[in-house]
Amino acid sequence: MGDDKFQSADEIASNAASQTGALETDSQARQWAMLAHLSTFAGYLIPFGNIVGPLVVWLMKKDELPFVDEHAKEALNFQISMTIWIAIAVASIFCFVGIAITPILVVLDIVFTIIAAIKANSGERYRYPMTIRFV
Repeated sequence: MGDDKFQSADEIASNAASQTGALETDSQARQWAMLAHLSTFAGYLIPFGNIVGPLVVWLMKKDELPFVDEHAKEALNFQISMTIWIAIAVASIFCFVGIAITPILVVLDIVFTIIAAIKANSGERYRYPMTIRFV
């Protein structure tokens, strides 16, 4: 029976990246895309800064740089989704379920954001898991 029927998440992501085309070579586009992801950390200082940061980058650069348009929308969708997931987890603290889920979601948010920023800076496309596509 072939194990080749089952692919790891990295293989699937790699195949998807290779099918969508070459890596982004414009350093300005890569830097803006990385900034779109890293701007989400503003949410730790400013309420809803995690949503405002990528929204501002997206609105500024969506027409100029298609690579930034894609990454900023992805960051924006992920942060809106994470805000919803964390709000649900916090509300479920009263049922004791959220006590474990809330910190896990925060750690996943940080880890996935760093991975996305690294991928953007490398010129690769990235799709966040657990994301509801709003934009």
